[in-house]
Amino acid sequence: MTFAVIPAIDLRAGRVVRLLQGDYGRCTEYPLEPLALAQAYAAAGAEWLHGVDLDGALSGTLENLPTLRRLASSGLRLQAGGGIRSEADIERLFEAGVSRVVVGSLAICKPQQVMCWLGKYGAERITLALDTRWREGAWRLSSGGWESDEKITLDELLPRYVEAGARHLLCTDIDRDGMLTGPNIELLQHLRHAAPTLQVQVSGGVRKLADLREAQSCGAAGVILGRALLEGRFTLAEALAVVDSTVMPASAAGREPTSC
Repeated sequence: MTFAVIPAIDLRAGRVVRLLQGDYGRCTEYPLEPLALAQAYAAAGAEWLHGVDLDGALSGTLENLPTLRRLASSGLRLQAGGGIRSEADIERLFEAGVSRVVVGSLAICKPQQVMCWLGKYGAERITLALDTRWREGAWRLSSGGWESDEKITLDELLPRYVEAGARHLLCTDIDRDGMLTGPNIELLQHLRHAAPTLQVQVSGGVRKLADLREAQSCGAAGVILGRALLEGRFTLAEALAVVDSTVMPASAAGREPTSC
């Protein structure tokens, strides 16, 4: 099993942007054409791309579907989400060429529906996005473009998805998203112990190459790279070179993780 280094392209009105801590009021736009950026990532050696419809995440509709369709033609396998509120939305994304859909708000608010989709489409076609903040002594889940904090906690919901056969989990520490303060390794370790069968993608805070190696050694299946690439902290080629893509720790293959 390989460790996946996954560049991200976040979209607002078809443009490449990044938010800080999920705050739509702190949005930075980059003068980059989305498809050209995706093709550059493909040329650098990426296999997957993470696409986010930020407008859709907020409005609940697929607002950047034409751009996601173009990204799916880049030669990369596209994992994409934002605005998925129905089975019809999933079908539209698959029809557009998306390889794996990312379900966030509905995974939190309507888990039974998402569990049905896991059974219908298969666990390889769906990534759960359980994005979280540490509040009041627990990992509180957020939905609706991170605008709403839910009462249910990560630890309350996660076992239900494990039992339902989920395979891919994207868990963003919202407080670290876009902040370049380092990924939350403690959260990763917690997830690996709580749900060792899940393939966990680390997201939020990656700032240097050493962060990739640490995430890999602690059992992550992959890491999402956003602002660090866009602002030149390191290149995608450097990121791919620094991780050992031929050896995955036993913990990420579904066995209990060891101390890292």
